[in-house]
Amino acid sequence: MTALEDVPQTADSTFGYDPEQMTQVDFEQIKERGYFTAIVDNSSTGMFLYRGEPMGYEYELLTLFAQSIGIEIRFDITPSLEDGFRKLNTGQGDILAYNLSVTKERQRFMEFTTPHNFVRQVLVQRKPNNWRDMKLHEIEKTLLRNPIELIGKEVYVRKGSAYTNRLKHLAEEIGGDILIVEEFDELETEALIELVVEGNIDFTVADEDVALVNARYFPILDVKTAISFPQQIAWGVRKNAPQWLDTLNAWIGEMKRTTEYYALYDKYFKSTRKSKEMVESDFFSKNSERISPYDSIIKLSAAKINWDWQLLAAQISKESRFDPRAESWVGARGLMQVMPKTGKSYGVRNLFNPSQNLKAGIRHILWLQDVWKDIDDEEEKAKFVLASYNVGQGHVQDAVRLAEKYSADSEDWEDVAKYLRLKSKKKYYTDPVVKFGYCRGDEPVDYVADILYRYSRYLQLDQSVSQAVEPGG
Repeated sequence: MTALEDVPQTADSTFGYDPEQMTQVDFEQIKERGYFTAIVDNSSTGMFLYRGEPMGYEYELLTLFAQSIGIEIRFDITPSLEDGFRKLNTGQGDILAYNLSVTKERQRFMEFTTPHNFVRQVLVQRKPNNWRDMKLHEIEKTLLRNPIELIGKEVYVRKGSAYTNRLKHLAEEIGGDILIVEEFDELETEALIELVVEGNIDFTVADEDVALVNARYFPILDVKTAISFPQQIAWGVRKNAPQWLDTLNAWIGEMKRTTEYYALYDKYFKSTRKSKEMVESDFFSKNSERISPYDSIIKLSAAKINWDWQLLAAQISKESRFDPRAESWVGARGLMQVMPKTGKSYGVRNLFNPSQNLKAGIRHILWLQDVWKDIDDEEEKAKFVLASYNVGQGHVQDAVRLAEKYSADSEDWEDVAKYLRLKSKKKYYTDPVVKFGYCRGDEPVDYVADILYRYSRYLQLDQSVSQAVEPGG
């Protein structure tokens, strides 16, 4: 705990900044490698899972940007702002998207894009436990409305956040000490907000958009007391990437003139019904580690095929979005989109029953694992199994034979995927080693890639949830 004059240098003050170690990667290099990495946090404004699908204001905004420039986007969920900055400058990421407020201190160590939002910092405090039985003026008497009332009060903030500097300046403005308690960098602002809800601490500070989302989930919160003027919220990029910065700025400028931008903002920050529905769901990753209503049977099923349950969940998400009543135009049904003929061969008739559907799907995966039993690497084998589940093992075996013919590695999915894609070209699907003819090979290759991408997101978000830090004294 520190009073104003004792506040030490925070991680935000230096970020371990070393220009000599900064990676030289600009837009040209990003285009050459074919993807960029966005560093985000697991929060209601950053990125989270809802019913197995990734969501979040920053996530959707970044995805729209990636689509506009035609480059793949990858997400790196990093709770620590200091770690995020390090990843940015060492080339592990290309955009730092933490709902960052633009400050002079931060501008010393990174460039900021044109702001995509403007928010105030607000005091997060708790109403009385019996607030529902009180009149409005009675509630108001219990709350801090004048910042001068913060003199001598403890306010908890995340270490390395812009809130520390704002509180220091506020203390100077009101002529008294505010007792600033800087918590672990890994303890996110939303975790501190929950400590206020639980009564473990009295005050924290948050950006108004984040505070409003959380106040919808926790009605006992009050977030009406502003402690700053509106501040710019922007993305951070390396100081030596001017082309990348210009590209981002041009897009943000155009995007903010569209109705799509305002619809996206309203979706997360103004639609009370939608945000309340999300945050109250058991399948909102900020609440729990649950991905779907069927996690328990997915875990039991995954054990039978020796897969991580999140990998099987990613496949089911891809197949049906966890809708047990899903039915495709060709008649595939249920969670794992099993064809009636396939289900019947495994003794399953009611494919709309989640347990029965999983029973059929798992038996088919076990059969495919036997088809690919000669592949020693289990991770590689899973990719062959997934592709076979999507397009049939015959087409994948054709691609294996083509890989062997052209001296590629027939047990490496990347090599085999290349030839599976080529099976849409006459030269390859008429090759003597090919037994199953033409195939739109892009579909199974993209199917595998999408499932693995979902799987990686589930793992990242699961890790972020499970790394919750206990509050310090």
